[in-house]
Amino acid sequence: MIEFSNKKIAILGLGIEGQSLVNYLLKQKALVTVFDQKEKFDFNIDSLKRAGVVFVLGSEYLKDGFNNFDFVFRSPGFSVQLSQLLEAGKSGVVITSATKLFFDLCQGKIIGVTGTKGKGTTASLIYEILKTDKKDVFLAGNIGAPMLDLLDKIKKDSWVILELSSFQLEDLDKSPHLSVVLFVSQEHLDYHTDVKEYHQAKGNIVRFQNEEDLAVFNADDRNSSSFASLTKGEKYYFSRSQKTNGAYVLNNRLSVFDNLLGDVKDLKLIGVHNQENVCAAATAAFLAKTSLPSIKQAVFNFTGLEHRLKKVATVNSVDFYNDSFATTPEATIVAVEAFKKPIVLIAGGSDKGSDYTKLGAKIANSSVMVLILIGQMASRIKEAALTAGFKGEIVFQPQTMSEILEICLQKAVSGGVVLLSPACASFGMFKDYKDRGNQFKNGVKALQK
Repeated sequence: MIEFSNKKIAILGLGIEGQSLVNYLLKQKALVTVFDQKEKFDFNIDSLKRAGVVFVLGSEYLKDGFNNFDFVFRSPGFSVQLSQLLEAGKSGVVITSATKLFFDLCQGKIIGVTGTKGKGTTASLIYEILKTDKKDVFLAGNIGAPMLDLLDKIKKDSWVILELSSFQLEDLDKSPHLSVVLFVSQEHLDYHTDVKEYHQAKGNIVRFQNEEDLAVFNADDRNSSSFASLTKGEKYYFSRSQKTNGAYVLNNRLSVFDNLLGDVKDLKLIGVHNQENVCAAATAAFLAKTSLPSIKQAVFNFTGLEHRLKKVATVNSVDFYNDSFATTPEATIVAVEAFKKPIVLIAGGSDKGSDYTKLGAKIANSSVMVLILIGQMASRIKEAALTAGFKGEIVFQPQTMSEILEICLQKAVSGGVVLLSPACASFGMFKDYKDRGNQFKNGVKALQK
């Protein structure tokens, strides 16, 4: 076990993971200093100050660097290439993260899930399947509980399902026992230097596996399949279009390791992309020695996660869907593909370094009839759609969610769909994707009254 007693430890970022890390390190009698650009938090930090935690806050929080510390814990979102971290590492300071610490200390078997989109849904579904099978299972990572909070509860026969982002994976030097790689395109190019660096980070989920480990890849995605060359573990594949050595869909029928589970029309998750997520989860659950009845029951009962292509309500014979979690063009493309009915699409937001060319082509060649554009990227999406030949109506830059929904009610046709699937980050009009989705949901419910 790593010895932290009386060690000088810097924690970079005080989000949910940072708070969990502070509590863990205080129990280890460490000397903790928190660095954060924010000066005010959503919780009271006085109790942490009384416990001896030192805070360095505000715009100048990084100016003195970290050379005087024994360890620096980097929160997700702080690049390993940050100059102050590189300098500290050269001077002998150990640069690490809560994720790396968890991998060092976890007694149970870890199932890690990554991908550009779908990892939250897939990780949650694996958790539900294993829970249905009465296994001792925990869900953590970007969803569920902060992983360090679980350490005292995890036993050797426990399973831990982790949703892992590129931020958490980029400096990982251990891989999960069972790794799942979903569709991988490009994202977070406002953070990563380029697509190659992003893929390099994602690859760490299998890079350090041994011969006893298991890896699951998307046979329909070239990037995901290419990661198979990185692992020494046993390789399995899932597909929504061909038979594989894992789960697959053929003729609209879902099978796992050649055992028929049922017809995909009976899934409560909509969209062909969710068929991929179901196949990935079923493959992982089978490899974790879960019974077929448990896999079938959980898969066909699962309704999905909040803000992920989820129906809110029907108003005036129009279905309203909340897909606020769709923060990339690729995610919005698969959302649009889920519907054949006439769509009023709400898109736009802040920049993540994305290319909207393919999204423009999809909008122009789909059932999107009306395009409502908001935020910093509205002009870029408009240009992409018009360049691709979009002939529908474009409504530009309404300023509030209530105004957006009033327009939707005017423009949508009976039997059609209103789809919030922004293809962008949320900052600007909204605090985050949850705020954006909640404003949409609350606005739709107000329309019902």
